[in-house]
Amino acid sequence: MENLVNLIFEAGLLKKLPRSGYSFLGNGNESVAEHSFIITVIAYILAKLNPEADEKKIVFMALFHDLPESRTGDINYVQRKYVEKDEKKAVQDIVRGLFFGSEIENFIEEFNEKETLEAKLANDADQLAFIADLKILQDKGAKKTSMWIEAVKKRLVTEHGVSLANKITEADSDQWWLENYVDA
Repeated sequence: MENLVNLIFEAGLLKKLPRSGYSFLGNGNESVAEHSFIITVIAYILAKLNPEADEKKIVFMALFHDLPESRTGDINYVQRKYVEKDEKKAVQDIVRGLFFGSEIENFIEEFNEKETLEAKLANDADQLAFIADLKILQDKGAKKTSMWIEAVKKRLVTEHGVSLANKITEADSDQWWLENYVDA
């Protein structure tokens, strides 16, 4: 039971761990846990759009993909040029002693390898979460978001990922709210 409790507390740490890439944008912020939540929702959507894929794997890859950051921190693209993190060791240490630890380890490994349809969809969900956040910032007047959106779109590899990205960037991020809660 102690290992299970430790996992709960370690995963909870992600609520306090900021994602580091926002410093380059000049605005916006997000914790790793906030990111993990939205990517999991998007992964579920992509799984539903791809019924031939294993829905459970896609969702669990999205849920656990950044768990090792509780030990490694969130290393952004610039930092990756200078800092090497040992994510594999972090994952092994996190799951040691958990009767389901190999499942979490396999989800993270498959996500990182980006070879299976499920991993491609989960990775697209990761990028789509960032695109959606950038679109919200853009709609609030943040500068340079268009450049970032276009760069992130190039990382998408699935048809549904690209299609969803296009819909996100064409939409008004407040429209769902305005249609339902503002008297016109």
